[in-house]
Amino acid sequence: MKIILGALTLALAGCATGPAYQPPSAPLPAGFKEAQGWQPAAPADLLDKGPWWELFGDATLNALAPQVEVNNQNVAAAQARYAQARAIVAEQRAALFPVVTLDASANRSGGGGQQRTGNQYRVNIGASWEPDVWGRLAAGVGGARAGAEASAADLAAARLAAQGELAANYFALRLVDAQLALLGETVQGYQRVLQITQNRVSAGVAPSSDLLQARTQWANASADLLSAQRQRAQLEHAIAVLLGKAPAGFALAAGPWGLQAPEIPAGLPATLLERRPDIAAAERRVAAANAQIGLARSAYFPSLSLGGNDGVAGSQAGGLFSASHTLWSLGLSAAQALFNAGATGARVDQAGAARDLTVANYRQAVLEALADVENQLAASKVLAQQQALRETSAAAASQVEQQMLNRYRAGQIGYSEVVTAQVTALNARRALLQAQADRQTTAVALVQALGGGWRKP
Repeated sequence: MKIILGALTLALAGCATGPAYQPPSAPLPAGFKEAQGWQPAAPADLLDKGPWWELFGDATLNALAPQVEVNNQNVAAAQARYAQARAIVAEQRAALFPVVTLDASANRSGGGGQQRTGNQYRVNIGASWEPDVWGRLAAGVGGARAGAEASAADLAAARLAAQGELAANYFALRLVDAQLALLGETVQGYQRVLQITQNRVSAGVAPSSDLLQARTQWANASADLLSAQRQRAQLEHAIAVLLGKAPAGFALAAGPWGLQAPEIPAGLPATLLERRPDIAAAERRVAAANAQIGLARSAYFPSLSLGGNDGVAGSQAGGLFSASHTLWSLGLSAAQALFNAGATGARVDQAGAARDLTVANYRQAVLEALADVENQLAASKVLAQQQALRETSAAAASQVEQQMLNRYRAGQIGYSEVVTAQVTALNARRALLQAQADRQTTAVALVQALGGGWRKP
């Protein structure tokens, strides 16, 4: 009997009910449209060798970014989900092996009349095993493993998102620092002009409206300075949270703003399938959904279980383990639903539709990733051109402002022309700072769109 059961198990062990998994196709072009005719300055190996934020050459950012992986609570939550997924894999894998149990009991029974009081002792070792004849257990393990791999990709995506947000907030804070310096100089300059205007009004060579305009310019610039201070505090608090710290215990001193904005090489669209963690997670979820089809189909076949027991029983504990008290059993059980009104087929259809849903989600993730890269490539090219134009505009506006102020001192023009020149110059300088910051944040966004920094195998 044992030989027959073993042969039957081995003969059926290779059967599998689930469809063979094939990674879904993705709509990939040969190259990025926005990368044509553009040669980025940063070599690709700089991005290959590790922490991508080092491309910006900012020592403070280099010190802050590694702390995200250690202290950020969103990353910690993703890490916990990954550990949970790995434990599920271990649980599913355990179902492939026999379960061994040990039972022991001691009873004393009796009754009235002629019934005798006696003892009964029993020790039993049992084992049960469900042979994976139809591949149901293997499908469960495969699905759990794919789920764990998806969780690992989710962890990488959470880490990349937190690091990218930190870099963007850091550059925004440095932009505000530069704006604070600019506004501080502007307020001081307006204060000097206000004093000059006061002297001219007192001397009777300028109307009082000039003084009112000068005071308005100074007050507006001072208010802008306070708004920038508020914005800096908010960015500092956001950075503290990203680093897993209470805002009250974190401070980031004002420092020099490194204006380095590297041009990131885009590579080929096909590399996104390997590098983007969100795409990797979507593909692994397709594999997990494919395994669920096998689990659903296994209900069409009988479930088999092998079981055995070996134990001893007797009325005296001292002679319990003698040969005459030995009890054993070995059996095979099978169960099959003969009629369930199509419930099994409905579950198979549900699993197939769920797999189709994950395929659609995967392809949508690929399309969105391609669009994301194209958007950042286009922005990188445009912002590089805009920055050059902003530099020209700021330089010209500063010259006009100084010329208008000199002519006003000489009494050649009215103060309204000075006001116009001052507003134009301040706006031009602030636009230049914003263009410089936009180039850095766009470079960060492009790194994220490409899947972050990575190491060559």
